[in-house]
Amino acid sequence: MTAGVKAAAARARGRMAYLALEAPREGLASYAHVYEIVEGLRRRGYAVDMFVPRYAKSADPVGIARRLWEYVWLQSALFWGWHRYDMIYVRGHNMAFPVGLLAKLTGKPIVHEVNGPHLDITVTHRWTRYFDRPLRWMQRSQYLWASALVAVTPQLEAWLRREGCKNAIEVIPNGANLALFNPDRERRPGLPERYVVFFGGFARWQGIPIMIEAASDPAWPAGIALVIVGDGQLASDVRAAAAKNRNIHYLGKLPYADVGAVVAGALAGLVPKTRDDDSEKTGLFPVKLFEIMACGTPAVVSDYPGQADLVRTAQCGVVVPPENPKALASAVATITVDESERKAMGARGHALVVKEHSWDARAEQTARLMASVIDPHARADAR
Repeated sequence: MTAGVKAAAARARGRMAYLALEAPREGLASYAHVYEIVEGLRRRGYAVDMFVPRYAKSADPVGIARRLWEYVWLQSALFWGWHRYDMIYVRGHNMAFPVGLLAKLTGKPIVHEVNGPHLDITVTHRWTRYFDRPLRWMQRSQYLWASALVAVTPQLEAWLRREGCKNAIEVIPNGANLALFNPDRERRPGLPERYVVFFGGFARWQGIPIMIEAASDPAWPAGIALVIVGDGQLASDVRAAAAKNRNIHYLGKLPYADVGAVVAGALAGLVPKTRDDDSEKTGLFPVKLFEIMACGTPAVVSDYPGQADLVRTAQCGVVVPPENPKALASAVATITVDESERKAMGARGHALVVKEHSWDARAEQTARLMASVIDPHARADAR
C-alpha cells in the first residue's frame, strides 16, 4: 500500500489525538497498553497522533513540578491542533480535565479509558489524598461529559454506572502481544533451572513485600527460585532481599521484547496484587496476567474480582488470599509439584488468550467503538 493510499485510508477512518498524561514507560503495564492499542488502530486505518510526556523514555525520577508542567504543555499542544481531530482518546487521568472540558464546550467526540477508580492516583502518590474532593470531581466530570467510556473490567463498568454515567461504556480489558509472549520463546540463558517469576513495576500494591516474605516462608518449595524482573519504587527492597535470600534472583529491568523469554521458561507467574482502594469493587485485569497466560505459564493471583474470576473460570492457575505470604508460598508449591496439571493449566491459559485476549483483538474492539463515536449512526454496528 502506497503512502498516498495509506493517508486516504486514514482520512476515511478518522484522525484522533491520543492523550496519556501518565508516562507510558517501558516495563510498565501502561506502556504495552498504550502502544499496542495505538498500533492496532493505525493498522486499521486510523491516523493517531500521540501526546505523551517527553520524559516517558527516561528512567530518571520526575518531580511534581515537571509533571505539572508537562500536563500543561501537552494539553496546550493538543489545543493548538484541536481542529485537526475527528475525536480525542484520553487514558483516564484527573489532570486531563481541561481537555474534557474543551471537548464538552466544542462538541468534540471524546473517549476516556478508565483503568481504576477516581482516586487510584492516591495509591501511588499518597500526598494527593489531601486533594481528594477536587480530584474526584475533576475525574467524575470528565466521565460524565464523555461521548463514550472504555472500562477495563466489568466491575469498573458497574462502578461507572453507579457514579451516574449514562453514556456508552465498552468493556475492553488488557491483552497480550502473542509475538512476544508465547510458549515457543527460547528460554533466556543464565536463569535458575526451576523458578517462578514476577515482572513489572515495583509499586507497593504489586505485592512486592508479600512475595519477598513468601520466598522465605517454610511453605516455599525447595529448589524453586523466585526471579524478579522490573524496577520502580521498591527496587531497593528487592535488591536487599536478593542479597539476603539465595532463592531470590533480581534481573533488573529488561527490554519489553525480552521479558517473554523469562516468563515462558517459568513454572508459574505471580500476580499477588494488594490494593488499599476499591479494587474489590472495581476489579483487576492486569496486563501481566494475560502475558503469563499467553506464555502457557500458570498464574498465581490474589483474590480480587476480574483476575481471580478469569483464573478460576479458565482453570489456568491458583487464586490466593491477598496479603498472605504463606498462602502464596503454598500455591507455588502446589503448582510446581504436579507437572502434568501445571502443563494443563498453562495450555488452557494459552488457548484462551489466543482465542479472545490478544492485543489485536482489543484493538479491533477499540476501533469499532471509535467508529461509533465519530459516526453515532454506526453505534449499532459497533455493538
